[in-house]
Amino acid sequence: MKKYLVLGVLFVLPLVTYLFFASGVNNFMKLPVLTQGVSEINNFKSLTGAPVRLNEHITILGFFGNEIEYKKGNAFNLNQKIYKRFYEFNDFQFVIVVPDNPENEKKVRSLKAELGSLTDAKNWKFIFGTPKQIETLFASLNTNLSLDQNYSVPQVFIVDKEANLRGRKGDELLYGFDARSVAEINNKMEDDVKVLLAEYRLALKKNNKYQTRKK
Repeated sequence: MKKYLVLGVLFVLPLVTYLFFASGVNNFMKLPVLTQGVSEINNFKSLTGAPVRLNEHITILGFFGNEIEYKKGNAFNLNQKIYKRFYEFNDFQFVIVVPDNPENEKKVRSLKAELGSLTDAKNWKFIFGTPKQIETLFASLNTNLSLDQNYSVPQVFIVDKEANLRGRKGDELLYGFDARSVAEINNKMEDDVKVLLAEYRLALKKNNKYQTRKK
């Protein structure tokens, strides 16, 4: 009996555990919505002149402010740990908000060129707005964070295709991820981006099955 019990623990229990978590993925593998209806960004000017929007995109939203040269470390951290891993997913983009002036546009072009030397930077999108526009957009995130005097904040934010802010609830309330911290990007942000992408993949599979049955 002991022999069979040991065999059961070694072989059957792992299988049961796997089936439990596999069947429960729909209930547990979702990234919480923290704020609904983040303001749309189509009234901002883009670096390329092409329209940029949140709706129907999975967006990493950042506010680099006026001192862009001091945000290069943040940009490279995000580029190496998040962007390079996920930028080929459909509708995935980085959107960085900057105050609108010629000096900032020059700095942004230089930064994007540096990022482009490391990877395809096509989904790094920079938008320019007035201080009022930036304040309004940031306020719509409804976080416990604040912009500094340069209209920047070290955290970046995950915004889903419905323009909702995603993050962590409960004991660890997390509206955004500190781009200065490689550990936070590696251990938290990367996991949360994976969860959101998996959520959309699962929804797409379900929708495709429904359409097939309907036909």
